[in-house]
Amino acid sequence: MPPEDQTETLLLTLTGADRPGVTRTLFDTLATVHPIVLDVEQTVTRGHLTLSALLEVTGREAEVSALVQRAAYGLGMTATVTRGRGDNEPRRRGRVAITLLGHPLTGRHLSAVSGVIAGHGANIDRIRRLSRYPVTTIEFDVSGADLDVLRRDLALVAAAEGVDIASSPAGLARRGRRLVVMDVDSTLIQDEVIELLAAHAGREAEVAAVTEQAMRGELDFAASLHARVAALEGLDESVLGRVRDAVQLTPGARTLVRTLKRLGFTVAVVSGGFIEVVQPLADELGIDHARANTLEIVDGKLTGRVLGEVVDRAGKAAALREFAADEGLPLARTVAIGDGANDLDMIEAAGLGIAFNAKPVVRALADTAVNVPYLDAVLYLLGITREEVEEADLLDEGTTVPPRV
Repeated sequence: MPPEDQTETLLLTLTGADRPGVTRTLFDTLATVHPIVLDVEQTVTRGHLTLSALLEVTGREAEVSALVQRAAYGLGMTATVTRGRGDNEPRRRGRVAITLLGHPLTGRHLSAVSGVIAGHGANIDRIRRLSRYPVTTIEFDVSGADLDVLRRDLALVAAAEGVDIASSPAGLARRGRRLVVMDVDSTLIQDEVIELLAAHAGREAEVAAVTEQAMRGELDFAASLHARVAALEGLDESVLGRVRDAVQLTPGARTLVRTLKRLGFTVAVVSGGFIEVVQPLADELGIDHARANTLEIVDGKLTGRVLGEVVDRAGKAAALREFAADEGLPLARTVAIGDGANDLDMIEAAGLGIAFNAKPVVRALADTAVNVPYLDAVLYLLGITREEVEEADLLDEGTTVPPRV
């Protein structure tokens, strides 16, 4: 119906305890007046139902009001009927999805976010909860916003309030197949592989100090890699197998990959670590693409050198572009997740760049940051709810929800 339409309409709202059959009872009661239904929306919060319907019932408004009150009385609910003209106002351009994650999430957080939205003259059209545990996630569907400006101001709120806030284009831009590219060390897994290897050489502290400098962006990554790998000279190649067995996935990693694959997404990993560890891990998880450095091994011993071009900051971004081209996806359909300075180029190149428990320099430049220790929280930034994840797991695996690993 065009915005200028002036047909008289009624907005009906029923509230009360949820139960099966509320919607049917309402529309059964109204069947005698043959209403034209323009819109219906229903929400349930802790067993309390709110059902709204926008109807065109020209000339029978009083009769409809009486019927609605009768239906509400029979259901033990409260009803309101409001007269107006035309359909819903068309939603303004500039649609943005704002995702708010907190543990806990407080009224102060919602006040700060909604205040920024209002201050930009934007409108909150819908709010829904995406998860309750282990973090609470709320999604705002907003229209009339300038994404870049809003994202900048919400980043300031996130830093000041200690809460995670993500802003991304809404509508069709949020749907469809994507490529998700992840860093490995301290992102997909909890460990730094080179430090695990260095522990077998008795040089873990030395290597860890260099790693930290590189991740903060204080040291050129390629130079730091060569220095750290040199400390591994002489290690038996059998150590690689022991390290593969020792790595610990980040909580939620399997859930993230499993859910993305169910959606038909392409998943990739890029690492400044070593393909000898990364590829078996990718194969185990069903990850589509893997890119990492290759250790030189001669006569069953690590030589302390790497082969070929180093997968550094620029190499990670190049891999993201290559994987996207292979999958026929534009960069706007890519997501990059990382924690260190060597992830910055791919985070900036991706359509959505996510800093995961990252260094300050990465959080400052990424589109959004996730600071909870659960990798599957990334799903909420894509508009996927915890309930949808668990329902899919139940369908595949039986009657109990699998553990979050």
